[in-house]
Amino acid sequence: MLEPPKFLAARWAAIDAGARGAILVSVGSFVLVVMALLVKVLAQRVPALEILFFRSTIGFLFILPLFARDPLEPLRTKRPGMHLLRGLVGTGGNICFFWTLTHLLLADAMALQFSRPLFMIPLAMLFLGEMVGMRRAAITCAGFAGILIYARPFTAGFEPGVFVGAAGALFGGLVVICIKKLSSTESTRVIMFYYAFWTAAFSAIPAMFVWVTPSWPDLAMLVVIAIMGMSGQGMITHGFTLGDATALVPLDYGRLVYSAFFGYFLFGEIPSAWSLAGMAIIVAASLALVLGEIRRRSRR
Repeated sequence: MLEPPKFLAARWAAIDAGARGAILVSVGSFVLVVMALLVKVLAQRVPALEILFFRSTIGFLFILPLFARDPLEPLRTKRPGMHLLRGLVGTGGNICFFWTLTHLLLADAMALQFSRPLFMIPLAMLFLGEMVGMRRAAITCAGFAGILIYARPFTAGFEPGVFVGAAGALFGGLVVICIKKLSSTESTRVIMFYYAFWTAAFSAIPAMFVWVTPSWPDLAMLVVIAIMGMSGQGMITHGFTLGDATALVPLDYGRLVYSAFFGYFLFGEIPSAWSLAGMAIIVAASLALVLGEIRRRSRR
């Protein structure tokens, strides 16, 4: 008789690869929403910047075992400056995301995080020299219009926090640009090492000014947040390697549904009509760009 771990592994391997990918992306998306939920709850007692510091530091500690055989590998990097830049913009993006989690509705914060594909178009043109057709340009402009509708800057209900979330998406786009440049000379684990190192170092600076010594239960929750963040992203990343990306990408957008559900039932959050309209446009434009890019690459 198979022992439980081996039995489960055998059952898992027997499932179709595409189905495994769908399961991993769906579960990973749910895990990331629960992580965001815990951040929102814990931020009532521990500053968001401090939560970010713990999440980054614990993540860095989990990466260190990757270099057990060759501890000096990160020191042989050929792009220390680019690693530093990536860590800086990544920390900026995380600060924006954590800020929106504590100041905006949970669904709003998550929707703004998904606006990153909109920023990738102008960033790819500027830094990678990519050409953009009229269709992608029009979709991008529509997506940015959705952000403006979200923020409604010319009305009495102006929500400036939306632009903080958009800035976080912009930083996220810059991180992708940095990764593209780094991947030409650096291994994935070295990129992960320096990103975790610099985000932990940079997040420590603002955390010192708002530091609140966490209780033991809060410290345990900080560890859970860090583990969920890493495992959730890891499941999504691995899931995309197993199945058709065009089928799996919409599943990742399930985070919006989970966020709206938890926001309503746990915090009584009800998005306004402006928020729903802006969210719909942002999500539709971002999803169209992502799926269009996947199809474009598949035809190459």
